[in-house]
Amino acid sequence: MKNYRRRIADAVLAKKLAGKGAVLIEGAKWCGKTTTAEQIAQSVLYMSDPERVEQYLTLADINPQRLLQGNVPRLLDEWQIAPKLWDAVRFEVDHRDEMGQFILTGSAVPPSMESVRHTGTGRFAWLRMRPMSLYESGESNGSVSLKELFSSPAALSGNSELNFDRLAFLTCRGGWPRAVSLPDDVALEQAFDYYDAVVNTDASRVDGVAREPERVKRFMRSYARHQGTQAANTVICDDIKNNDVATLDYDTLLSYLNALKKIFVIEDMNAWNPNLRSKTAIRTSDTRYFVDPSIATAALGLGPADLISDLNTFGLLFETMCVRDLRVFSDSMGGQVYHYRDKSGLECDAVIHLRNGSYGLVEIKLGGDRLISEGAESLLALSSKIDTGKMKSVSFMMVLTGTGDYAYRRKDRVYVVPIGCLKD
Repeated sequence: MKNYRRRIADAVLAKKLAGKGAVLIEGAKWCGKTTTAEQIAQSVLYMSDPERVEQYLTLADINPQRLLQGNVPRLLDEWQIAPKLWDAVRFEVDHRDEMGQFILTGSAVPPSMESVRHTGTGRFAWLRMRPMSLYESGESNGSVSLKELFSSPAALSGNSELNFDRLAFLTCRGGWPRAVSLPDDVALEQAFDYYDAVVNTDASRVDGVAREPERVKRFMRSYARHQGTQAANTVICDDIKNNDVATLDYDTLLSYLNALKKIFVIEDMNAWNPNLRSKTAIRTSDTRYFVDPSIATAALGLGPADLISDLNTFGLLFETMCVRDLRVFSDSMGGQVYHYRDKSGLECDAVIHLRNGSYGLVEIKLGGDRLISEGAESLLALSSKIDTGKMKSVSFMMVLTGTGDYAYRRKDRVYVVPIGCLKD
């Protein structure tokens, strides 16, 4: 493809194909799953091709192996349209006994898996894709590597070229690949187009349940207002009732929540549960996030100027953008991103935990010396609570900022890194 931008998922996909017969790439629409898969695929089946979809569905029922014929890796795009393909791929992988045979992409969880007989364990690997990080879209210069921070370097060298206005624009534009190369005013419209598609069609199509677009909008506005918090479902339900004439009962709210998770619009963050020296009660509620900050700005009807005039909202949505990037970077290391909060109110915005037990603590601040110092104090307080007799010592502590020209290490060993410097 012309002008293909390197994705961090490229290397992850190649590695997974080397070790499994099939790889399933999941993620929100427009995040680049198919384009990334096309870079390595040697043949492609587009299940959503309107001229052939009925023919493909018939073949999937009576002779699915016909759809699997082609040079490998063979890409089955939007496989969930015909869930029976799952077992057919699993069977074919078993009998070929070769690695790297199939790539499946899906922008939604199938409405029903009743026809699927096998989980795919041992045959499939999973890969989650998200909208582009700032490094992938070219806005971060990548002068500081998250991977290298795990070796606790004594010094950092990096400078950010992002100013406050540009940061607000990037929060609203999001990481949608189609938007990256467009003029700024056109690029901002892409998030609104995505939001419209979700509320008008995708939220209903995913499970065949008709949902009133205006009610989906009310739900998404409320969810956007609670980005970066551990708001309970009941709180979101009450927020909708308080801000709109129409009401939404709790069961209906859960159905909306599950529908948006199935199409990968929502990706909440699990709580981290470390071994502590004291018996501090750790909060276990998930933290609310859209997969990209631009979904929240579209749901709230905000643009860059609105964020600049409301720094509290800007800070919350900047956090969503940073979490997106940290998740993309962590995937390349086999890590996961968690949130920590205890009963005393001590919290950590992001904990990057690797499979080998190493972990880094990250506080996210829009900028300013006072907020950076507060973030560093929180990181040091949490680090002092961890029982290093039962788990590893923290690999690094970092305040991830929006503003600020340079990356550096403080005397207390806390790194300060502008998001415009960071890469995987």
